[in-house]
Amino acid sequence: MRDYEIVYIFAPSLEEAQVTEKLDRYHGLLTGTNGGEITATDHWGRRQLAYEVERQTSGYYVVEHFRAPGEALPEFERVLKLDDDVLRYLVVVNEGDLPTTPIPPVEKRDDEADEEGEG
Repeated sequence: MRDYEIVYIFAPSLEEAQVTEKLDRYHGLLTGTNGGEITATDHWGRRQLAYEVERQTSGYYVVEHFRAPGEALPEFERVLKLDDDVLRYLVVVNEGDLPTTPIPPVEKRDDEADEEGEG
């Protein structure tokens, strides 16, 4: 079994309860007969997308860490591709304990904002 990390971007129209319901279904694919384990789940909530995806400008982000055998991933990814509420997802091998909480945006100081306006 290997450690993986996945980032889901769900349609912004979904509420947290609906996202959790979908995640429970996906967890069943990993943990059921495959013997996988979900080690961490972090709901980032609605965020602005860098570019438009399927006519959406925002999405509901969730980051998860899980342990599963490699044989479980093809069926898991097939189900994700068929779900219209999943705008994008990315599964990567997790090679360390990285924080899953996003870095908060740094607010500009007043003197930085003034310098940008000059030219």
